[in-house]
Amino acid sequence: MIRADREVLASIGLFGVLLVVCASAAGFSLQARYSAAREFNMRSELLTRFETSAAEHKNARTRSSEVAPAEAFLGAATPALAGAQLQSYLQQVTNRQQATLISSGIEPARHEDQPDSIRVQVTFDAGLQALQAVLYQLAVEDPLLRITLGLRALWRRENA
Repeated sequence: MIRADREVLASIGLFGVLLVVCASAAGFSLQARYSAAREFNMRSELLTRFETSAAEHKNARTRSSEVAPAEAFLGAATPALAGAQLQSYLQQVTNRQQATLISSGIEPARHEDQPDSIRVQVTFDAGLQALQAVLYQLAVEDPLLRITLGLRALWRRENA
């Protein structure tokens, strides 16, 4: 009889441990599901914002390629005066960045140019940060730039 009571108590204890283990497993499962659902919602929201931003960017780019704002144009009576305005603007931009403008000049139009475009070649000395700031002030969002670099190195004759 004592042995039967011990077996009953052991069975009840084992059942209680099994019940705790099952409840813990269910709790961990629910917590994992909640975390997964929360992460899914965050990523869905991020994807929605990204898609909205991409659509707005595409629409803005389409609108910007159709008509440029008035500030994008040089207003002058002749192409030479427009070139002079552009040279003056470049002088101001380089001065603000403590760069040294060496030379600037209006280039002749090329056959691939549109009739209302002005070409100016500028040579200036600047540090890397100043160059970055000048390019940032001159460039639009993703421009096609033609860059001409003048590199200088020191040479020493090797003994033969």
